[in-house]
Amino acid sequence: MGGEIVAGAGLTLLDWGPSRDDPQPLRARVVNVWTHPDWRRQGHARELVRACLTAGQARGVTRFALGTTPQGRALYEALGFAASGTEMTAHLPAPPPR
Repeated sequence: MGGEIVAGAGLTLLDWGPSRDDPQPLRARVVNVWTHPDWRRQGHARELVRACLTAGQARGVTRFALGTTPQGRALYEALGFAASGTEMTAHLPAPPPR
């Protein structure tokens, strides 16, 4: 445990451009979510994905996507994602203005 990395996740921001349905020009993709097998089912991935969503929302992003495995689907559904073809997507509210 001396500095060992046990989980990770990333967020990629995409300059999507505004659309008729959504004036927000950015979309986000949650990527590379993983947890070392010895550390699974302890909430690490959940907290990292939440941090990615919060970071995106802080930048005004409301639409998120990710790829998943059958093992990860329940986690992402609990965080607001829904199946969309081979991926999962979430449309989250914009944070209140500061």
